[in-house]
Amino acid sequence: MRSWIELVFPAESRGRLKKIYERIAGPKGAIDNILMVHSLRPHTLEGHMALYKSVLHHSRNTLPHWFLEVVGIYVSHLNRCDYCVRHHSEGLRRLLDDERAEELLRALESDTASSVLSGRESAALDYARVLTLQADQIDDTFIAALREAGLDDGEILELNQVVSYFAYANRTVLGLGVTTEGDTLGLSPSDASDPDNWHHH
Repeated sequence: MRSWIELVFPAESRGRLKKIYERIAGPKGAIDNILMVHSLRPHTLEGHMALYKSVLHHSRNTLPHWFLEVVGIYVSHLNRCDYCVRHHSEGLRRLLDDERAEELLRALESDTASSVLSGRESAALDYARVLTLQADQIDDTFIAALREAGLDDGEILELNQVVSYFAYANRTVLGLGVTTEGDTLGLSPSDASDPDNWHHH
């Protein structure tokens, strides 16, 4: 079972949904289940893709792509969203050499990432943890700490948006029973220079 609600598969899609599927399809027309779960309301699929591409795969972001993936994996661990952990772990492996990717993934799983990250990166994960688990505890001292660690305000916004996106994605998956059945793990839109290119590779 791919989800607890009805899905419209690519072969059955028509009209607006078919056109969106054509924009986001991966190899052999594959559509990830987290995207297909929107199929009864295609406008929410468009919203999801626009947010996802802007937050994680846009050329104007200045935090390294691999680190944005690390933040997403960490948030997904905290939310116990195995689907997103598995998908984005594969994405991380595509971005880094095997040894570094596995070192980071082990550290994220054991919540010891600060031992393998810079002080700036560790401060970002501290913010991500509190925003994920105790959002009402965030105040301006957290922003001051991020600045002190070397992030500028634009990078702080990027960090905030990645944490917030994964809160949304994790709850989409967990709330609708989305599984990885039939998915090709780690596909993502790779053309960062074109925000309208949603094709998955």
